[in-house]
Amino acid sequence: MLEELRIRDLGVITDAILPLGPGLSVVTGETGAGKTMVVTAVGLLLGARSDAGAVRSGAKSASAEAVLKLDAGHAAVARSREAGAEVEEFDGGVELLLARSVGADGRSRAYLGGRAAPVGVLAEIGETLVVVHGQSDQIRLKSQVAQRGALDKFASESFAGTLAAYQDLYAHWHASQGELDALRSAARERLREAESLQAALAEIDAVDPQPAEDDALKAEAVKLANVEELRIAASAAHQALIAEDFGEEADATTLVDAAKRTLEHVAEHDEELGGAAARLAEVGFLLNDIAAELASYQAALDTEGPERLAEIEDRRAALAKLVRKYAPTIDEVLVWAEAARARHEELQDDSTRIESLDAEVARAEAELRKKAAAISKARTKAAKDLSARVSAELKALAMADATLVINVESAAQLGPFGADEISFLLQPHSGAPARPLGKGASGGELSRVMLAIEVVLAAVDPVPTFVFDEVDAGVGGRAAVEIGRRLAMLAQHVQVLVVTHLPQVAAFANQHIRVTKTSVRGADGATATGFTSSDVQLLDESERVRELARMLAGQEDSESAQAHAQELLDDAKLLPQI
Repeated sequence: MLEELRIRDLGVITDAILPLGPGLSVVTGETGAGKTMVVTAVGLLLGARSDAGAVRSGAKSASAEAVLKLDAGHAAVARSREAGAEVEEFDGGVELLLARSVGADGRSRAYLGGRAAPVGVLAEIGETLVVVHGQSDQIRLKSQVAQRGALDKFASESFAGTLAAYQDLYAHWHASQGELDALRSAARERLREAESLQAALAEIDAVDPQPAEDDALKAEAVKLANVEELRIAASAAHQALIAEDFGEEADATTLVDAAKRTLEHVAEHDEELGGAAARLAEVGFLLNDIAAELASYQAALDTEGPERLAEIEDRRAALAKLVRKYAPTIDEVLVWAEAARARHEELQDDSTRIESLDAEVARAEAELRKKAAAISKARTKAAKDLSARVSAELKALAMADATLVINVESAAQLGPFGADEISFLLQPHSGAPARPLGKGASGGELSRVMLAIEVVLAAVDPVPTFVFDEVDAGVGGRAAVEIGRRLAMLAQHVQVLVVTHLPQVAAFANQHIRVTKTSVRGADGATATGFTSSDVQLLDESERVRELARMLAGQEDSESAQAHAQELLDDAKLLPQI
């Protein structure tokens, strides 16, 4: 709800605060007093284009500020916080400040929650908070998307569930169709990829590398490349340990055994020497084991000749080729091959997947068309009902021959909301062509058309605040009363702010705001050397009577005019609830 609107140096208004509340608020005043500046100020706060010509003569800038109270869960609150706005919380809701300034040089600045913000953000948030009706470019239901949304909300209670089921199926169908298109469009590339992987796997499988095989072969190749040196070393070591003829000196095992026997002879006299003899016995066993291993090693070297070395080098060359092409090591080549094999199997499954998706897409599309037909049928029924109810409202608003035409036509393709194209058209009178809203109607007529639509949609598609300007242009008498009555009926659901010059409309207000004009003359008494300003005042009950009397007869002090004004107020209190 728009709680307060403050205007500074905009048009003829120097500084004015409009205290607003729930229900219907009307703004009245003499011609030229600046009533339309209220609508201009609201437009600025909704992101409308700024105009330096609207800045009060002599002022550096004009500004508009609005205080709004919203439910904490309103979409505008979340968007404002995303934009960095400070949002003040109170019991059951939040308070949000919108502000806009326009310099005499044409520069404009926007503020949201006390923080500077792009004008576009104000416009984005304003769309969910306030709707202004008065000019053809301010139609809430101008786009087909908005018209479709309004019609869907007006439809039966079961319609929302039908549409939700359709949208779930549509999302599945759209995703399946996308996957199918991708598979088909990439079929050639995927075939080339499969062939490339198959060739690579065939090459790797032909070599059949084993984990860590390259390191093992490298070690074996080094060994065979130095086989003669290794043989000599092993033979010499073996002879030193155990030898039948080692010259004048005995071999290691003979010497150790001799030392052991010498100590064993005296071991019974000293435990320490007995322990040394036991350890020498262990050393003898180790020397014999090592000597045996050296003999086996030497024999094995005799069997590994140049043929084995050539075989190893050939194998290493084959492994090196795989490493150069696929991965830094043989172990990583094996990992790559495992992943490539899985990918190759996936690519081989394309034909099966395409067949499966083809069947799924066809089945989902057939079901979608059935659901779309049901949606179209429900929309057509709702369109007839909405058209009839709005047209009935138009007759009471001095547009007796006008008809709201709602077309529900089949679209070329299925969409996320069905297969319909929705259009709201206005037929001004029988025999005339129906034209889109906003074309072929004056500002006042358009405002009345939108009022009729908003009254019918108020319970199902509300926006927190509506602003109407020119809604009573060109009407009077009974039609004016009906306009006031319907504005008040709409205000039972939402906040409504109306700029009016008709007392029949103003009589239905919950808050009546008067704009008065004051001319300040120069020292010579000439108005031209002075300036004109306007003041804004919230009227009490007695002041309302005088204002309505002024609007009725131009004589606020006339007893008969005041009696008529009181009668209007009394009749307005009999408004039925909807």
